[in-house]
Amino acid sequence: MSKKDEFFNDSIYSDEIAAFVAQGLTDHMAYAEGMEVLDSTMLEQVTQARDNYDYTKYTASDVLQALSHEQRTPADFAALLSPAALPLLEQIAAKAREERLRYFGNNVQFFTPLYIANYCENYCIYCGFNSHNKIHRACLSTEQIREEMQAIAATGMQEVLLLTGESRKKSDIHYIGEACKLAHEYFKVVGVEIYPVNSDEYAYLHQCGVDYVTVFQETYNSDKYAQLHLAGHKRVFPYRFYAQERALRGGMRGVGFAALLGLDDFRKDAYATGLHAYLTQKQYPHAEIAFSCPRLRPIINNEKIKPMDVHERQLLQVVCAYRLFLPFASITVSSRECARVRDNLMLICANKISAGVNTGIGGHSHKEELGDEQFEIDDSRSLAQICEDLTKLGLQPVMADYIYV
Repeated sequence: MSKKDEFFNDSIYSDEIAAFVAQGLTDHMAYAEGMEVLDSTMLEQVTQARDNYDYTKYTASDVLQALSHEQRTPADFAALLSPAALPLLEQIAAKAREERLRYFGNNVQFFTPLYIANYCENYCIYCGFNSHNKIHRACLSTEQIREEMQAIAATGMQEVLLLTGESRKKSDIHYIGEACKLAHEYFKVVGVEIYPVNSDEYAYLHQCGVDYVTVFQETYNSDKYAQLHLAGHKRVFPYRFYAQERALRGGMRGVGFAALLGLDDFRKDAYATGLHAYLTQKQYPHAEIAFSCPRLRPIINNEKIKPMDVHERQLLQVVCAYRLFLPFASITVSSRECARVRDNLMLICANKISAGVNTGIGGHSHKEELGDEQFEIDDSRSLAQICEDLTKLGLQPVMADYIYV
């Protein structure tokens, strides 16, 4: 079967995309000019482990053995993600809650994402920001960013995650840096979720006040990654993979990992995500490790974008497996999920939640967004409402967990 035929047969691809693919693609494993190359074999370790992960071989006995261990190995993690673990989900959730209480008590940490630009130079077919999608684009000015931050800070929020589309031309590193400096005036904790950059650029952002960096690998299936990312720097699989390590070399205190569950085999992608974080932690013991657990969501102009095989029970399984494998890691549940799912996950195994979310540009301080959103959210509750709901469950809202001295 030709590459073009493969794209026609995949339900999330259009004729336009198939025609684009037929024109020929660059090697997704080849670094572009100016991209920093690290001397590391971690990519090979993770992708090989993912490819060799046969989750059908695990039994209920393997799962129970994993639950009995004080510290869990990658093999235990693999068992906890297997189909054999689903009938034991109640026991897994109970053990995950024990670990959550041990490391985080009843605290739930809050943050909100702030999208300051949605221009993008990548062609990622599942993303609303992709360069070929006809949406309203915007890049906030300094004054508009300040207005957004003032509106967010007025709600009581003390942590913000700054996001852009992946366009160096429209939102270069200095533009992002200035926004981070501004954020540091309003918030105690500042994170970024932007296009991957080199170590020296992460060092610059750290000097501008950034505490942590989150990068979604999307899928760790190299072949599927190439099919999903058709153009732009994001097409370069290894450069994205090593973003967290470059961020730590640049001085960041924390890094976040995620696969977009539903793009490919979610069990293999979750296994690779956990292993990537585990190996990074071993190499950088001081690093604060975090997971996000997003499921694929619909986007503007593509009704075919739907999650594949990741239902609520499977999502709970993944989040519990992360908690049991790396119990000290922070785990965020996105506003992609509904309020009921998010609240239950906070109670059982996750510890960080976004609130007052708007994935468009300028939506916090303007009645109408200046630019379209990246994806549809399912939980639009305000910070006050989520705090009230979680407090009723016996959880304690925390606006910031870090103090500078």
